[in-house]
Amino acid sequence: MKSTLIKCGWLVTLDPSIGEMKGGELLVAGNTIKAVGRNLNASADETIDASEKIVMPGLVNAHMHTWETALRGIGAEWMSADYFKHVHSNLATRYKPEDNYIANYMGALAQIDAGVTTLVDWCHNITSIEHAERAVDGLIDSGIRAVFAHGTAKPIGLEKGTPFTHVPHPRERIEALRKGRLASDDARVTLAMAILGPDWGAWEVVEHDIKMAREFGLVSSSHTRRREDCVVPDGYKRMAKAGLLGPDHNLVHGTSYDTADLRTVVDNGATLTSTVLVELHHHIGDAMVAAYREQGGLPSLGIDVELYASGQMFREMQAGLLFARGKEVRNNALRGNSPLTKNPVRSREALEWATINGAKAFRLDSRIGTLTPGKKADIVMLNADDVNMVPVYDPIYSIVEIAGAGNVDTVIIDGEIRKRNGKLTVDAATLKRRTAELKESGLRIMQDGNYRVAGAPN
Repeated sequence: MKSTLIKCGWLVTLDPSIGEMKGGELLVAGNTIKAVGRNLNASADETIDASEKIVMPGLVNAHMHTWETALRGIGAEWMSADYFKHVHSNLATRYKPEDNYIANYMGALAQIDAGVTTLVDWCHNITSIEHAERAVDGLIDSGIRAVFAHGTAKPIGLEKGTPFTHVPHPRERIEALRKGRLASDDARVTLAMAILGPDWGAWEVVEHDIKMAREFGLVSSSHTRRREDCVVPDGYKRMAKAGLLGPDHNLVHGTSYDTADLRTVVDNGATLTSTVLVELHHHIGDAMVAAYREQGGLPSLGIDVELYASGQMFREMQAGLLFARGKEVRNNALRGNSPLTKNPVRSREALEWATINGAKAFRLDSRIGTLTPGKKADIVMLNADDVNMVPVYDPIYSIVEIAGAGNVDTVIIDGEIRKRNGKLTVDAATLKRRTAELKESGLRIMQDGNYRVAGAPN
């Protein structure tokens, strides 16, 4: 078992019993953190000099449709209706299993490059077990830690026969994955269910899907939407009454929720993930990162889609923090030009949204999210002497308020170095070939769908 000693410039553990320290050390044995502290006096097979770096837990992207990687940027000026029209009713239907593979592989590599060590891949374009299998292959081959949230396609307006809103989650696919390659909850890639939920699915489907997720011991996650569009408008209250809403269910967005809705979520132990940049882009209501927090919830953060938002969790974390602080200002707007007498949301809390809270939402917090002895070695190192970072006075301020993906020097996932000296450890020939494959995939999908990006040549 190989051991590695990391000599840190600044060590941010997010473990309240250990805290943060300048000049700390981190000892890794195999894929596990063995010890954390000052002057460990430990011998190791390798020593990493991180004396000019901030060492921190890897970021957790708690919601991303990674299969859309080949469509980056095409929806920069879309509204919500455009997304459903162009993607679910057209481009998504053009995907082959190999398109899922290359999108997940390259999308996951991009996340690693930007400091993400755990990705919740909410894969909802799946029409066959082959699509699911190749999506999982992409995640595994990338080296990222991932939760593969198996979803089903939403061909809005294209259905023949039973509409997708009334189709239960396919048992045969979940059973094949859960009893096969994703049987273990201790593996680097694990399984969850991306279900319709009451906002998108009929009540009978909600009951079926939640009960099946629990039968297989899986977290379920569902999108929310505008109340006037919901299939079951009182769905989450109804779920709570029926005992179907609990810590094993994750909600995404919730932008139309009021205080009573959020209390239902919090009181039943369910979790909520905000994707702030996408939610603000779509103008679909307030991001719930602040309101959910005010009700006692522990928000997590995700990217959602890269069609019209950055894939960088640093930017998502910064946006979430500023939105939460701004909400307090808006709530106190009548008090004058300086309505606040103290900062309502601390920077450390935003970092927790992007790390340990995402881990908790998918029951991974005993394994990742903090740099704690006994947890997996999912570690990120930022260059503290980069021109946009130096000088560092408080490492948490620097991480949350200053840093970006370009400052990520080293990424370790499950004890394996996946990025070093600012470069992914994928060999150049493979990366060049996979990049070409991603471009070809996106071009073919858009050509098949007769979709042309504004300003692009015919």
